[in-house]
Amino acid sequence: MPADATGRDRQLVFFGAETGEPSVADLAGLLAGPGEVHRMGGTARLSVVVAAAWRVHVLVTELAQRGVRSNWAPTEDQRYAVRTAYTRTIVPLAAAWLHGPTQHPPPNFQLDGRRLRLWLAAAGVADPPDFLLHLGGDDPARWAAVGAALATAGLAGELVATGPAYRIAGRHRTRRLAELVGERPPASPPSAWPSRV
Repeated sequence: MPADATGRDRQLVFFGAETGEPSVADLAGLLAGPGEVHRMGGTARLSVVVAAAWRVHVLVTELAQRGVRSNWAPTEDQRYAVRTAYTRTIVPLAAAWLHGPTQHPPPNFQLDGRRLRLWLAAAGVADPPDFLLHLGGDDPARWAAVGAALATAGLAGELVATGPAYRIAGRHRTRRLAELVGERPPASPPSAWPSRV
């Protein structure tokens, strides 16, 4: 049984980030947030723009754990673009999410701990005692499908249209989020990652 930062034993959460092996399918968590997938011939690439350097470090590490090469570059608005290489590995994800020019979750889309971990690393913002999970695009139907997946994961959130983002409100749901996404990555500031306490 793993130990937490205090050295106490803790139980793994069913569907948490620490159960099962990381896989390319986890990248759907980035698409639930502000990530975008693009196709080119028989390949696809995933990209996401993030607001802080620590997010770049976490995402590059998480992508490498899934066997996906990536790079990053600063943007003109003082943010950072993280992009995977064009690869056949991401084609199934692109096929599931792209409908012509529109990006939308596939039917029965679900969020587990590993997908939530990637979304949080890219676009989660602490607003104590709540957390905001920022969305991408401008399609309310896309946001609603993601919101339904959050609710199924036990994280029913309030859509904040000005974000756009889902607010995971209160200590109980924030602890649930913390249980699902697992231990804070070393690059993340402690205040930027939800706590189980």
